[in-house]
Amino acid sequence: MCTDLRPFFVEGQNKEASCFPVSQQLTGTLALAVFTAALGSLQMGYSLGVINAPQKVKRTIRHYARSLGVYNEELARREGGNTTEHEEPTDASVVMYWSLSVAFFSVGGMVSSFLVSFVSDFRGRIKGMLYINVLAITAGLLMGLSKMGTPYLMVIAGRAIMGLYCGLSSGLVPLYIGEISPVKYRGAMGALHQLAIVIGILISQVIGLDFLLGNDDMWHVLLGLSGAPAILQSLLLFVCPESPRYLYIKLGKVEEACKSLKRLKGDYDTSKDIAEMQAEKEEAMKEAQMSILRLLRSSVYRQQLFVALMMHLSQQQHHYIFDLLFVIMVDRAGRRTLTLVGLGGMCCCAVAMTVGLAFQDAYSWMSYLSMAAIFLFVSFFEIGPGPIPWFIVAEIFSQGPRPAAIALAGCCNWTCNFIIAMFFPYLEGLCGNYVFIVFAVLLFGFTVFIYLRVPETKGKTFEEIAAVFHRKRGAPPSKPQEEAEMVQLKGSTEA
Repeated sequence: MCTDLRPFFVEGQNKEASCFPVSQQLTGTLALAVFTAALGSLQMGYSLGVINAPQKVKRTIRHYARSLGVYNEELARREGGNTTEHEEPTDASVVMYWSLSVAFFSVGGMVSSFLVSFVSDFRGRIKGMLYINVLAITAGLLMGLSKMGTPYLMVIAGRAIMGLYCGLSSGLVPLYIGEISPVKYRGAMGALHQLAIVIGILISQVIGLDFLLGNDDMWHVLLGLSGAPAILQSLLLFVCPESPRYLYIKLGKVEEACKSLKRLKGDYDTSKDIAEMQAEKEEAMKEAQMSILRLLRSSVYRQQLFVALMMHLSQQQHHYIFDLLFVIMVDRAGRRTLTLVGLGGMCCCAVAMTVGLAFQDAYSWMSYLSMAAIFLFVSFFEIGPGPIPWFIVAEIFSQGPRPAAIALAGCCNWTCNFIIAMFFPYLEGLCGNYVFIVFAVLLFGFTVFIYLRVPETKGKTFEEIAAVFHRKRGAPPSKPQEEAEMVQLKGSTEA
């Protein structure tokens, strides 16, 4: 029988004093729940990579040109052979519609990321992931059937809808995984979001080869498969437990939270976990549910929000093996250490790439330096700056502002993706071979920021992490001021 354990939890009590046995073991249900959630990340990776899959780009552009009536005999002659990918149709309308097919994905992500807080709290994490799969399946059908209709319109619509799905999924997946993971394995499980994205990109590149699906007959199938993981995930979500933290803190369902904990961690004494959630719930009751606007205005969470946004900004600067290495290392080396190593290494690689590009005409061996720097750049990205920003936001915020913070950080990530995709060609034209110096300077700044402002969260409970930020605020607001701000938040209709 599970009971409310408020009498057993005393603020400031030594952790060893409340020596309830806490399960840290991995169970089949926990593994299934994490795998099921990560299917959303896999789908996101596939959608990111499929638009640039080998051979698929030029095949789709040809169908755009045919649909628009600008595919003339000269282009047909080129198609018969003796052409390269860069000699494909370059009519202004074709280029515009292809650009929209790429850009609308990011626009959809930017828009829907603001809705993560609402979707996650409306009916829960599990039902939220289930409902948004309608978007993914709809997008897959539109793109999969595009050859039968107007290709450029159906692909653009499908990409935009898939962007809406991915913007929501990129918030819901880390949120759910972070809330169900044992503290001991929270970093490794949180990293599976990024690992699944990279695997999705890899799959899209492999099956996008010409002799598989990247050809004139099957390109639309390649695009339509973007929605396939949603079907499998929808079936598996019915057997996955809801987040215990959502059940207990948001809904107040103690018994259901205990059942969920036991399904995820095995048959154990849930007392300490419930006590921890009770403490977080009491804090959440003081905080109230925050809207994005209120979170931006609140001084209480300004430092955590700044850290979350900077972590996602530092990510915009992707190899499979290094994601696996990260999963092993993250709960040993720590989030802060791996992020510092990753950003510092990327900064050095950006400098090396600049040197290689600047002197490649004078020294032939400089091309090897550039290639090595590119490989190492991606490697350093995957061991820290790639996966960590996705799950650290869920760690550094308590239950009240957590969904809004994840939504805001996700929007920051998608917006930066869009800006870099749109303006990098212009930046390259302006800076030439020295374009990576801009990224080196930014990476150096992010490295210094992480070193000075981001605490280590490895092995800490949500309450312990919040206490670290409370201490790091330096001169925190007085207690009456802080309580007054909380009362104002609770009384606001925006909260």
